[in-house]
Amino acid sequence: MPSSVIRFLRYASDTRELKVTFVSGRLYVYENVPPEVAAAFKDARPKGTFFNREIRDRHTYRDISTSKRTSSGWGSHAHRHR
Repeated sequence: MPSSVIRFLRYASDTRELKVTFVSGRLYVYENVPPEVAAAFKDARPKGTFFNREIRDRHTYRDISTSKRTSSGWGSHAHRHR
């Protein structure tokens, strides 16, 4: 069954970054996510529950939904969920 919150996810093991696209269209990059957490997230049902429990409040993230290209790269801001 598809998630009602998470549209798509992609994990880059070389950088330990997890990109999550929400059904709202927002795209976030979560930093320093261990590969075993990313693998469990991929297999999790429901994904929203797993995300809230294991990723949201545990990893620094960047909202890259509205990033604009700058001369120094993609503009974005890092945040920690509270």
